[in-house]
Order: sequence, then C-alpha cells, then structure tokens
Amino acid sequence: MKTLTLFTPTYNRAYCLKDIYDSLLRQTSTDFHWLIVDDGSTDTTQELVEEWMDENRISMDYIYKENGGLHTAYNSAIALLETELAVCIDSDDYPPDNAVELIIDFWKSEGSDEYAGIIGLDFYKGGGAIGGDLPPVKSVHIIELTDKYGYVGDTKMVHRTELLKAIPPMPTFNGEKNFNPIYLYLQIDIHYPLLVLNENLCFVEYADTGMSRNIFHQYVNSPNSFAAMRKLNMTLPKASYGFVFKNAIHYVSSCLFAKNWKAIAASPRKLTTFFAIPFGILLYFYIQFKTR
Repeated sequence: MKTLTLFTPTYNRAYCLKDIYDSLLRQTSTDFHWLIVDDGSTDTTQELVEEWMDENRISMDYIYKENGGLHTAYNSAIALLETELAVCIDSDDYPPDNAVELIIDFWKSEGSDEYAGIIGLDFYKGGGAIGGDLPPVKSVHIIELTDKYGYVGDTKMVHRTELLKAIPPMPTFNGEKNFNPIYLYLQIDIHYPLLVLNENLCFVEYADTGMSRNIFHQYVNSPNSFAAMRKLNMTLPKASYGFVFKNAIHYVSSCLFAKNWKAIAASPRKLTTFFAIPFGILLYFYIQFKTR
C-alpha cells in the first residue's frame, strides 16, 4: 500500500497532463499513487492516460465520470482513496521532483492524529513562492492564514484520507459547477490544524488577469454553492468578526441571486446577517453591473 495519493481532476486537459506525468516519473520517492478523475472530457484524455497505464511505470488509476464540476470530481476521488495521505494536483500544475519525498518524510517525522495534514507552498512555474513563506509556526488553521497572519498567496494542502472520508461529500446544486473544494478542507479545519512545511510542493499555472470578472460571473452562475460556502465560513470558530461580517454580506448577495428569500432564517449568524442586508443588496447590484 502506498502512503500518498496525488489525485488530479481534469476536463479537456490532454494538452498539459503530460507535465504531471513526467514529473511523477522523476519523483525521488515512488511511495505514491496517481488517481486521475476525468470530469467528462471530450478530447483525447482517455487515450493518452491509457497509454501511460500500459507503460506501467508508476502506480496509477483513471476514472471517467459525467461532467459535473470540480467539486464533484473531488467527491469521486475521495470515495476511491485508500492511502494514508492525499493531495490534489490540478491538471495544469505539477509537483517538483522531490515533492512526494518531502511530504512523506515530513509527515513521518512530525505527523500525528493531532493534525489534519500538511500545508506547503505553491510556486510559480518560473520560480518563487506565490505569496512568500508561510508563517513561522509549527501548525496553522486555514482561516488563520489571512485572518491572523495576513498571508496572501497560494498553498498546497495534504490531508489525512480518513478525515476526508469522515465528512459528507460536497453538496451539488442543479446547474451549478463553481463550488470551491476548500469547503471540504474548512470542515476539517474546524477540528484540526495543518502542519506548516515551508517547501515547494507544486508548480502552478497562475494568472491574475481577469480573475475578478470571472469570480463575479461565478457568483451569478452558482449562487447556492457560494451561499453554502458563506454559511460555513460564518461558523468557523477561529474567524474574526470582520471575516464573519464580510461573509454575511456575500451570503445575502448570493441568496438574492438564488432567489432565496429565507436567508436570515437559514443563516447561522442571524443578527450579523440582518445587519449585513443593506451591504449585501449593494453588493448584489454591483455584481450585476460588473457582469452585464
């Protein structure tokens, strides 16, 4: 049995999957399994992956599912996990050659049932951490990174499989495909912090152009998904009131887009949500203006 699964949700990414495959061939440790979850690709992904499986150079599996969005691919991957640890590597990213060795050695040295797993760094493909080093602490809760330490950057999270399997699969809403899988990790984060490993665990494709416009469209296209995320954020025990209030504003806005007129009754922070209503209405109209 391998120790670590790297799972890759993919959709029509045959043109870049080879970067991950090649990086896995170069790993300094072979104590890993690669699980590819194809979310309904219509390109040559299946043929390409079957060629690699025939080569039998690394431990790997491939499953194909109907297109449902990234979060549904996460659900499928988690259901199939059998290793002690798991990490998602996006289809246009790839791990450095020593990533598996770094993760497993660090976990064997520092890991225990007290921790959810490991949080490390994402690097630009051209070099350099996206956001710089993590806070100089042994462990951290996800919400503390920005709320307490002011960290702004990308990270890579490795989780204990038993914890991923212990929480319910991500909910699905009809026609909505933009649900951030961090929803899963935050549920675990309520109970367990992550060990901090200030090392590069993944080279990522990173572009900040057009991000705000894209996220506004996601707010409109997947309002129930974003409302669910905001509700969870309002319950995080280590969140500041400012963070909670900001999420209440977004929650009101998402409920308006979803035409959910029972937002206050369904909110876990009813009084905060009540005071957030005017700001949520303003945000609703602002998003409409940005996406028209």
